[in-house]
Amino acid sequence: MNVPFWVWMATIGGFVVLLAIDLIIVDRKPHEVTTGEAARWVCFYIGCAVLFGFGVWYFGGHGPAIEFFTGYITEYSLSIDNLFIFMIIMASFAVPAIHQHRVLLIGIVIALVMRGAFIAIGASLINNFVWIFFVFGAFLFWTAYSMVRKKDEEEDPENAVVRWVRKAFPVTKDYHGHKSIVKIDGKRWLTPMFVVIIAIGSADLLFAVDSIPAIFGITQDAFLVFTANAFALMGLRQLYFLLGGLVNKLVYLTYGLAIILGFIGVKLVLHALHEYHVVPEWLDINNWLSLGVIVVVLAVTTVASIAKARRDPESVAHMQMNLRAEAPEQREERQAQEEGNAIVPSSEQEQGDAGKSS
Repeated sequence: MNVPFWVWMATIGGFVVLLAIDLIIVDRKPHEVTTGEAARWVCFYIGCAVLFGFGVWYFGGHGPAIEFFTGYITEYSLSIDNLFIFMIIMASFAVPAIHQHRVLLIGIVIALVMRGAFIAIGASLINNFVWIFFVFGAFLFWTAYSMVRKKDEEEDPENAVVRWVRKAFPVTKDYHGHKSIVKIDGKRWLTPMFVVIIAIGSADLLFAVDSIPAIFGITQDAFLVFTANAFALMGLRQLYFLLGGLVNKLVYLTYGLAIILGFIGVKLVLHALHEYHVVPEWLDINNWLSLGVIVVVLAVTTVASIAKARRDPESVAHMQMNLRAEAPEQREERQAQEEGNAIVPSSEQEQGDAGKSS
């Protein structure tokens, strides 16, 4: 699609308006987001994405529209996997329920800006170097393999960026409302709110490394890539509150996402081979096939996950254990308490022995 500059600006302006509406209506007064409220906002954002897709169909034709819908579904499904990490981060930092929406809102705005930069770099690379499709394809193969291999490993909520922030700046132990920076005794301190926002934003940056090559395997149009990412991210916040603990019941989701990434990796490699005229024209994966495969894989893994959760509740309990992460301070405090509790019985025993001997 040949998208004029003013359309870019109007689209970005539209996203800013949506975020402003969300901030004014939902986050005007800090509160715990209910399931019903989250469901309405999820439907709202999905509706906006569908309307935008029909707009692309009307002005650009069915080809770009199918690319947008396929990219949007792919990004949204990959974003669901992000919810596992978001839940771990929220639990680790003990974020108050009334402030979780603001944390996600600011973190995802940061992520959207960073993804925009990634998309610009990726679009420049694929426009100038055909061989980059081989690199993207190989990376998706590796990512798919890693997702399956590391499925049962416990996630660390504190990545390198968060650890650096903790070392470089003083951080208060307690939250101070929704404030990110406070002044104590004339000295500026970061609050856990600031750290958790950095954790959310940097975690999504790592996910972007996987998802951006994936959507470039569906469409090379930077406008469609950006808008699909934006709609997926903006709907992710409310999806977090809607699904909540239900996400850990999708025990086969990781396998489904790995299949999707592997499939898109094949599509990327075939595209590169076509550019070099190595494979015949008929050996191709069109947009309709891509959309069908992605939808079927997601449907099958979701149904299979729900069936397994009903048949084997212990597997869900195992997933829930991985979400019970602790912040370093909480872990140290718990260990100290456990050590203290371990000492108390021995002291009581000594007193008891002394009483008996007397």
